[in-house]
Amino acid sequence: MRRIYLPFGKTDESSGMDVRQRKRLIELHRTNFSHFSYSAEALFWESRGVQEIRFKVLAEIGIAAGDSLLDVGCGFGDLVRWLNEHELPVQYAGIDLSQDILAKGIEMNPELDLRQGELFDFDWQPQSFDWVFLSGTLNWNLSDDGAYARRVIKEMFRLCRKGVAFNMLDNRDSDAAKFRELFAYDSDEIFCFCRGVAPDCRLRTDYQENDFTIYMRRPD
Repeated sequence: MRRIYLPFGKTDESSGMDVRQRKRLIELHRTNFSHFSYSAEALFWESRGVQEIRFKVLAEIGIAAGDSLLDVGCGFGDLVRWLNEHELPVQYAGIDLSQDILAKGIEMNPELDLRQGELFDFDWQPQSFDWVFLSGTLNWNLSDDGAYARRVIKEMFRLCRKGVAFNMLDNRDSDAAKFRELFAYDSDEIFCFCRGVAPDCRLRTDYQENDFTIYMRRPD
């Protein structure tokens, strides 16, 4: 079995999560995986269909076959399966905090480059990937009013050559607040922040209740 990279220890509080936050999220995923095994529900999605709606919207930023892609919070690597099914094979790398989830992903897809850790654990150079995608990973409630999410967004854009696509829960629907472990964002506020990082941005709210996607592109 392939080794899972363990770069823990490089993160500090000015960039990544603190140790307590990391341990809590790892344990949440361990518990959920032990209950659901391989499934969208193990990753806290309502269903496979809901997960794949978000994959479709992310891909609509313009990813093409042969592009390189970093999947932040990759889970089992299901995004690769979806892209392949839609004739969009990519040069794929995925990262995730959960060693339990990644071990299953590697068992199913031994050819994939899957690494354990969060974004700030790695020493990738600027513009190392054509695209950087993130689906759902920033929705955890870290009790920091979204400060960590903003750091992640900036780092994702630093790593892309072509662009970034990510989604978040939208706080315009009060139902989003019922999930104790999750955090919903003001889509207009996040969009404004992203335009300060990359002027070529687009906000999408047309595909799923309680959710929004932002595209950030580099100039051609």
